[in-house]
Amino acid sequence: MAGTVPHRGLDAQGYIEREGSLRRIPPAFRPVVAAARDRLIDLYGGRLNSAYLYGSIPRGTARVGRSDLDLLVVTRREPTEEDRSEARNLGEALDKEFPEIDGVGTLLYGRARLLSEPETYDLGWFVACLCTPLLGEDLAEDLPRYRPDARLALETNGDLGLLLPRWRERIATAEDTDEARRPLVRFMSRHLVRTGFTLVMPRWNGWTSDLREMAEAFAAYYPARAEALRKAAESGYDPPGDASVLRSYVDDLGPWLAEEYARVHGVKASRPAD
Repeated sequence: MAGTVPHRGLDAQGYIEREGSLRRIPPAFRPVVAAARDRLIDLYGGRLNSAYLYGSIPRGTARVGRSDLDLLVVTRREPTEEDRSEARNLGEALDKEFPEIDGVGTLLYGRARLLSEPETYDLGWFVACLCTPLLGEDLAEDLPRYRPDARLALETNGDLGLLLPRWRERIATAEDTDEARRPLVRFMSRHLVRTGFTLVMPRWNGWTSDLREMAEAFAAYYPARAEALRKAAESGYDPPGDASVLRSYVDDLGPWLAEEYARVHGVKASRPAD
């Protein structure tokens, strides 16, 4: 059995440290972040409660022309279809205008949901630990601190088995081109690697958002599946447009990981919005 690696990504009390900072944004990405901030204010006005960055840009690890801009937008009330349409349009405009980024991913939630009890160890943890404040109120002030324990593992990624049918549908309806498949490979690769990591996170006793580090942490406990997760980590950074990769995810790696996750941590309860 692999030994525990103490305090990686944790503070002196064993809580997960918040990753990312506006100070870490690489210079090449500062103009697109500034544009996103200003346009969010213009778009949402008084409807906007908060906005955050997450992912490689606030961690300082983004690659010019390869990394996407990840935003979390929080509205004062539950978002409407108009809110969602505006977020999509904003993302498309930023992607076209700034070649430094490769796409924009925007999550949109109402304040009440993010602070609700069912989301405390899922979306709440995401806000408090993985998101960098950009605008407005920081909801982390109303959330607890988090340890890399079994409860967090269950609530963050214990729903893979529920997601796989949706993934199969997305794959089946995608255009038969490398260009159409690459975003799916990137998304599913990252999700599987993160799920593999949180499977072992309580034993590893730490936190990282680096996909390669996640795969290596997993490999220490599941050597028979190590190479598959290492390949998924590489595909999370540089996705191929290979249909066989997607099939392997939903026919082999994904089902195995969902079954093992359920055995170790249980299955996350579905949310009303799901």
